[in-house]
Amino acid sequence: MITKGIRGAITVESNTEESIRKALHELLSELISANKIEEEYISHVIFTLTDDLNAAFPAKFARLDFGWNNTAMMCFHELDVPDSLKRCLRVLIVLNCEENFTPKFVYLKGAENLRQ
Repeated sequence: MITKGIRGAITVESNTEESIRKALHELLSELISANKIEEEYISHVIFTLTDDLNAAFPAKFARLDFGWNNTAMMCFHELDVPDSLKRCLRVLIVLNCEENFTPKFVYLKGAENLRQ
């Protein structure tokens, strides 16, 4: 087995706990489905939020809504680059997998622009 990173991002409607939770749920659901992720194979998860999002920790909702209680997770602020995408939540899931696994990245609700 080796490890590979799976990236994803989504914009968040507003800086509220409810909006962050809703966006995280949508993003993780899509990532899990696209990559057939099972918690036991997750090495760790890194979440970043732009400076305009600070109402909640995304890792809290990964534990509560997805049961990721045995996964190491950290939350950070994204660099505040001028003219960058606002209200953006990003995730990097580091997964233990077979060498032939090809990660499927997910970018939602305006975050698709990050891949251009």
